[in-house]
Amino acid sequence: MTSPAEIAKKDKPTEPLATELVVAYVRKLIEAGDLRSGQRLPAERELATQVGVSRPSVRAALQSLAALGVVETRHGAGTFVAVGPPTLGSEPLRFLAALHRFSDDEMFESRRVLEVGVVGLAAERATSDDLAAIADAVTEGFASLGDPLAFLVHDITFHRAVAGASGNPILASLVEMVSALFYEQRRLTAGRARDLARPAQEHRKIYQAIRARDRERAKTAMDEHLRRAQEAQASEAATGRPH
Repeated sequence: MTSPAEIAKKDKPTEPLATELVVAYVRKLIEAGDLRSGQRLPAERELATQVGVSRPSVRAALQSLAALGVVETRHGAGTFVAVGPPTLGSEPLRFLAALHRFSDDEMFESRRVLEVGVVGLAAERATSDDLAAIADAVTEGFASLGDPLAFLVHDITFHRAVAGASGNPILASLVEMVSALFYEQRRLTAGRARDLARPAQEHRKIYQAIRARDRERAKTAMDEHLRRAQEAQASEAATGRPH
């Protein structure tokens, strides 16, 4: 079987293809049992050498994997295979999205139906570990205001952490599946985002409501956050259209 590195050398992949090669390589390591839940991935330099791509391609691949919930980065420690129960795959939803051309309005409507209910449960059930995970995602969001793609990853991480705090693995898996599709679509236009401070502040507001165990305030804050995000994305799409 041709290795990812041999493919890379032969075809001289573009950046997107190189990123996919890294994702495929990590997936094969996990499927083969060479990487297990909680285990540390090789360093970026080592992965780049193993796959035969650049370190920026490795970094982009790890961001994608983090947004999909496959890995998690711990500052000062490295990147690890995510710990926790298995999540639903998003491939079937991707096929449906391609077939039916899911609109942005439909995407945000589904997110509001799911996540407004989920955040109410999180306000009632969040453990101290859940609150710490949500707080970390908020902090990382503020730290990445100058990098739209990195902010997107932390945005997804925040919503995933809130869903995990609901204590309902079925709802958490559904949010995970929709978030993965949202990330795949959103990363293509994330660079057009202009005011990342506002969603970061909204994340903090949601976190504060959850920490205060205020179910209704948390639900209202999440609904307002998703509606504003929908408006911002519509504005960015309009900006990107040719005149």
